[in-house]
Amino acid sequence: MGSADKKFELFFDKERKIIEKKIAQSLKYRKPASLYGPASYIMEEGGKRLRPLLVLMSVKAVDGNLKNAYNAAAAVEFLHNFTLVHDDIMDNADKRRGKITLHKKYDISTAILAGDSLLSVAYEFLLKDCDSNNKNILEAFTKGLVDVCEGQSLDKEFEISKEVSLEEYILMIQLKTAAMIEMCCKIGAMLGGGSEEEIKALAGFGKNIGIAFQIQDDLLDITGNENELGKFIGGDLVEGKKTFLFIKALERASGNDRKKLLNVINKKGILADEVESYKILYVKLNVLEEAKQEIKKFTNRALNSIKDLKIEHREHFNWLADLLINRNK
Repeated sequence: MGSADKKFELFFDKERKIIEKKIAQSLKYRKPASLYGPASYIMEEGGKRLRPLLVLMSVKAVDGNLKNAYNAAAAVEFLHNFTLVHDDIMDNADKRRGKITLHKKYDISTAILAGDSLLSVAYEFLLKDCDSNNKNILEAFTKGLVDVCEGQSLDKEFEISKEVSLEEYILMIQLKTAAMIEMCCKIGAMLGGGSEEEIKALAGFGKNIGIAFQIQDDLLDITGNENELGKFIGGDLVEGKKTFLFIKALERASGNDRKKLLNVINKKGILADEVESYKILYVKLNVLEEAKQEIKKFTNRALNSIKDLKIEHREHFNWLADLLINRNK
């Protein structure tokens, strides 16, 4: 590991610990325990804390004061976990990050209410860091939430659609995944006092790296390690989801291969013991490599968005982008 990598790792570890402490303290003494106990459970699951770190990175990128953005950084993590709770309910998921999902550990009503409480706390924390530009920050934060809801709705639509184009899929993940990452970068730049050009540049980074991030998730679902991912491999196929890989495979397939893929749509998913045969088909159709190229394309777009930032700030984002596209979970 180079000295630059070590420097960035130390920065991330330091800031992540500050965020973790703020999150833990925020729910610890709240009552009733029947609400905030389950809310704490989902927040304690950990995760990368990518979104709050992007807020802080964006503050730093415009030479702002990190101390003025820690509450906003926690707010985006509360918002993110609010969406995860509801996603898990809609997908009837059993596991999240290797742990039992909230609605399975408790019940659906408790999970919905706990998720809603996280959204409320998110706004509470965001307002602590809002000052003269609070209207713009609140608008950006709320737009991120609206976009996620629209993206999730499209994702549910796709489950019953016979055909989904690659363009429609990219729009969906732009809303469902990338919009919140874009928002994190945008409000970080705003809180740091960035210029309009800097705000636009960092928002562009967030949008494109968010799309790359989701396609990487699609790829890991079929190529990853179950223990590292914290969920079983091939879950998207089992659930009948139309991911980048599936859509691209359907575009290329013919004959029996196409019939095999259409079977996923007609039966609304496959059995777990069929996953390996579909992975072999993906390899045959070269869609795994195609996904890797698409990830690189959007990552390069993200980095190009911030080409005019100071070099010491760009280095942080270069390091993070490399980390995200080479991750295994």
